[in-house]
Amino acid sequence: MTMNASKRVAVIGGGPAGLMAAEGLAAQGLQVDVFDAMPSVGRKFLMAGRGGLNLTHSEPAAPFLARYGERAAQVAPWLAMMDAAALREWAHQLGVQTFVGSSGRVFPQEMKAAPLLRAWLARLRASGVRFHMRHRWLGWPPGDAPSVEALRFDTPEGMRTVAADAVVLALGGGSWAKLGSDGAWVAGLQAHGVNVTPLRPANCGFDVAWSEHFRQRYAGQPVKSVAMSCSLPAGGRLARQGEFVVSQTGIEGSLVYALSAPLRDGIDAQGQAVATLDLAPDWSQQKVMAAVTHPRGARSMSSHLQSRLGLTGVKAGLLRECASADDFKDPERLGLRIKALPLTLLRARPMDEAISTAGGVSFDAVDANLMLRLAPGVFAAGEMLDWEAPTGGYLLTACMASGRVAALGVTGYLAGKP
Repeated sequence: MTMNASKRVAVIGGGPAGLMAAEGLAAQGLQVDVFDAMPSVGRKFLMAGRGGLNLTHSEPAAPFLARYGERAAQVAPWLAMMDAAALREWAHQLGVQTFVGSSGRVFPQEMKAAPLLRAWLARLRASGVRFHMRHRWLGWPPGDAPSVEALRFDTPEGMRTVAADAVVLALGGGSWAKLGSDGAWVAGLQAHGVNVTPLRPANCGFDVAWSEHFRQRYAGQPVKSVAMSCSLPAGGRLARQGEFVVSQTGIEGSLVYALSAPLRDGIDAQGQAVATLDLAPDWSQQKVMAAVTHPRGARSMSSHLQSRLGLTGVKAGLLRECASADDFKDPERLGLRIKALPLTLLRARPMDEAISTAGGVSFDAVDANLMLRLAPGVFAAGEMLDWEAPTGGYLLTACMASGRVAALGVTGYLAGKP
């Protein structure tokens, strides 16, 4: 049953979470107005799809949910509303076919984000959703109680005040400010008593004190077929296999992002963190040891490692950079280092360089329907809530699912409102 179209909902933020909330609200017959500070919606979404839009992941539900770490319990109800399979079906209904890549990641057939976004916006407009660009939400005036009836926007024509029956805030995190996610909303919500955990970089690179020789020779090169592990704050270790890139300042790339949360937390707690590299993940320790300790005759150790292990280029450079001179003098110690090479990380890269952010509106500040406890009728969705996920489709899936949850919450709220 649809609701009275005289009910008006303002969605502030035109990213995936906001657009999904708008879609769910419009389906209930509500008048939906989407406001965004940028000239067009979905800018970060388009940027994320520049190298191939990773919509979601095909792995089973249990390991999929585990990717959300300490927030798995909070994200679970969102995925019950819209999981990976439902997201693929949603894309198919937009006329966008998907496929599963060799890594298990799910992509649109055309790989691009733009066709999907165009089809989505066309369907939203056809359902009556109205878009208001270059409308920057200014928050509520200090001293005033949060109200859905006095939403202030800075627009090219000056200040504009909008009244609504409910609001969905989908303002993103604090990374990629030039695309709209600048975290400017944090201070305003905190000033009105909303508990907001400080924003921190997530899915980010890290600084390493490279030698000038190593930096000049290897910066920009990919390190492929390696494993990386690190300690977890609660004990145990997290290990992943993949690839990363040596940057001018340190390391970045998908393998680094997969471990960025515990690495970042380790730096926050200890002042630095150690990522342990396995330069030969497909070789057992015994096999590596046999290769390294094999008599090398007059060959240099570098030539020996290249011949016996295929260890060349940036991998060989990393070994030389991070292992000690004493390690190179002792073949057994060097064999151990090849399988467990410590790389000291000094700090996370700045938040605006990160793919996403951790922190945001605390879950104790919202109810199960994502409505702010201190602001009836105001809901929050997407990355501005206090959770994080690695790249691989997990971040986008949960953002969009949270938009659906917020839309359902608004529908229930308005159904009980005179």
